Amino acid sequence: MAEQSFGKAPPPDHQRKGPTTRPPEPPGLSSVLERNIQILSQRRRQEEAQATIQDRLADAITRFTGSMFFVYLHVAFFGFWIVANLKLIPGAPVWDPSFVMLAMIASVEAIFLSTFVLISQNRMAAAADRRADLDLQISLLAEHEVTKLATLISAIAQHMGVRTEVDEELNEIQRDVAPEAVLDEIEETKPKSE
Repeated sequence: MAEQSFGKAPPPDHQRKGPTTRPPEPPGLSSVLERNIQILSQRRRQEEAQATIQDRLADAITRFTGSMFFVYLHVAFFGFWIVANLKLIPGAPVWDPSFVMLAMIASVEAIFLSTFVLISQNRMAAAADRRADLDLQISLLAEHEVTKLATLISAIAQHMGVRTEVDEELNEIQRDVAPEAVLDEIEETKPKSE
């Protein structure tokens, strides 16, 4: 077999000698990943379509108030209010010399904006909880499948008379995890709040 020098790419498959060739490189994402992305995207659109008018309004207001345009608007509005009421604009009437109205307007606006933000955060938290539940279910399914594979491989190794240094751990590996027991153990090890 000819030696290959380091740093050079291997020859293309049609120039390589031997009975095997490398499988072709996929053009993009795997079909499973593409399908999953499409399903999740479709699900997100479906959830957005099912949102109530109040939820959509709260999300729109939250998006707007989280923009730089909103900041610029406030800088202009409050800046003009303050400069005009400090009598720094010649000919402009003074309507709030003590800035009590400005403080009241800002306070009422803060109350409503924080409420809209909380509504949006509650929706986002609910969506995050659903995704966490999905992640947990997938993890538990994967753990169950790995347990079954470990049992199968152990049986094959036993049938063939193969022994390894992890044979002592196989009994534990071949048992499914009980999520409720894990959660109970986590709760018991948490420090008690007084």
